[in-house]
Amino acid sequence: MKVYVPRDSAACSVGADEVAERLVAAAAGTGAAHDLEVVRNGSRGMLWLEPLVEVETAAGRVGYGPVAAEDVDGLVAGGMLAGAEVGPYLGLVEELPWMRRQERLTFARVGVVNPLSTVDYEAHGGLAGLRAALAMPPADVVESVVDSGLRGRGGAGFPTGIKWRTVRNAEAALKFVCCNADEGDSGTYADRMLIEGDPFTLIEGMTIAAYAVGAAEGYVYLRSEYPDAVATLRAAIERAREVGWLGPDVLGSGFGFDLQVRVGAGAYICGEETSMLESLEGKRGMVRAKPPIPALQGLFGRPTVVNNVLSLATVPAILADGAAAYTAHGVGRSRGTSVFQLGGNVARGGIVETAFGITLGELVNDFGGGTSSGRPVRAVQVGGPLGAYLPVEQFDLPMDYEAFAAAGAMVGHGGIVVFDDTVDMAAMARFAFEFCAAESCGKCTPCRVGAVRGVETIDRIVSGTDRQQNLVLLEDLCELMTDGSLCAMGGLTPMPVRSAVRHFGEDFQA
Repeated sequence: MKVYVPRDSAACSVGADEVAERLVAAAAGTGAAHDLEVVRNGSRGMLWLEPLVEVETAAGRVGYGPVAAEDVDGLVAGGMLAGAEVGPYLGLVEELPWMRRQERLTFARVGVVNPLSTVDYEAHGGLAGLRAALAMPPADVVESVVDSGLRGRGGAGFPTGIKWRTVRNAEAALKFVCCNADEGDSGTYADRMLIEGDPFTLIEGMTIAAYAVGAAEGYVYLRSEYPDAVATLRAAIERAREVGWLGPDVLGSGFGFDLQVRVGAGAYICGEETSMLESLEGKRGMVRAKPPIPALQGLFGRPTVVNNVLSLATVPAILADGAAAYTAHGVGRSRGTSVFQLGGNVARGGIVETAFGITLGELVNDFGGGTSSGRPVRAVQVGGPLGAYLPVEQFDLPMDYEAFAAAGAMVGHGGIVVFDDTVDMAAMARFAFEFCAAESCGKCTPCRVGAVRGVETIDRIVSGTDRQQNLVLLEDLCELMTDGSLCAMGGLTPMPVRSAVRHFGEDFQA
């Protein structure tokens, strides 16, 4: 009997470890302990059902959730280990509406495999992309990624293959691949879930990138707030070295590449690529002026690929199945799938991976089930704390980089935070400036000083002091920060402020 209990941080925070321990004890009480294998997998992403227990049956994996430790004895006595319809029985997990509607490419193995089993990884299609890449000239690997249309899963959505091509063509004896896993945006947790649930996919993607551009060393910059992810990734890297997936002779190809994990110190600004590189070099995390771009002068002044977790973890699927299979998903210039994360005041929070083009309303209402409070949805912030606030009137907006940009918003890392009709949008606009003031690296005046002046200006507006004049001043300040800041920290802070004023102007009355 094989039973799966997630080891994901979200599941463990609500008692998954205790459930796993109780399952072993309960099986021992029935004399079935020697027949029971408890596998600690990643989360399927249905966070409202955690801890989710899955039992392997002849028909497939049957789910039960949420399961509390005190429920386990009764469930085992009722036949749960045989897949009986007892307690919080859900049926076949793959057939649940939440799972059935998704198109999982990047997250195909998350929640399915043992995250630290190399055997499990290969049995579920792992290494197919790396093997395909190693059989191709490196330049052809780069062009496959270009042809796929894969774009960075950050604010800009820059084409991943173009970045790789630039690094590939740069002349240098030493090049690097850096993964930006400093996932600091509010409402985002996909990087953590992938690293905790399927770390070998990220390792494989970074190895493919290194082979494609001619790099020998790689670094994962992972935030200190994710201790479980740090431990899982370090363990996975060690196992990858042991079986020859990393090291001086990757899969016997003669190509050498190795990885190291570097843990950040909690600065939001280090999610910006040049600040991250400064931190990796042992310096204070401060934004660099561009040019030169990191692809030409990155880590220690060498050509460097800087991509985030989801971009790199998608590469193995592209190489395994071909660029055309990936571009068959999505709309316009937004090809493939994206991993959306539902959070905030939402009834069903969790991970949704589906093709670009799904509407915001489908994600919030169909997948998310509306608000957890039962009150009407009033606003949704997409793309982290620097993303726009969108009203329900824009719920028909497709999740597409260009459609969002035209609406004055951004898809960003795919985080979606829901607010009901009790939210004070003037307070949320003020928070955007407060956040910027606290997290700014301080290098440029528009960001460092502008954020503080923004808080003061909003305070005057909501108190009724020269409201119209201060609204004009607020817009001038937003324009200055957008055009004058060195990086997206100050440049994007006006986005949530402007959207709050535009769509929820009544909240700025005294």
